[in-house]
Amino acid sequence: MIRVLLPAHLRTLANIQGAVELHIEGQATQRLLLDAIEVRYPMLRGTIRDQETQRRRAFVRFFACEEDLSHEEPDAPLPAAVVAGEEPFVVLGAMAGG
Repeated sequence: MIRVLLPAHLRTLANIQGAVELHIEGQATQRLLLDAIEVRYPMLRGTIRDQETQRRRAFVRFFACEEDLSHEEPDAPLPAAVVAGEEPFVVLGAMAGG
């Protein structure tokens, strides 16, 4: 079971308490994980990635196993610790400005 931690504003939008737990069939990738989130929580479509291009939104970052996965290819396999449920896949809203 893959655990996904979403930022507070997305949890509020989707009425989620705590982490999202998802099971992905086959090799788990960012694309399949985000697809599964959007199927379960359709109100999140377009908030994490653009609906047309499927690219990550500019101020959204992905982390797992103490690594920034934001620039990984969408079809690259997720880290084994994430797939095993040992580490969460974290979606963060980046901050900008000064």
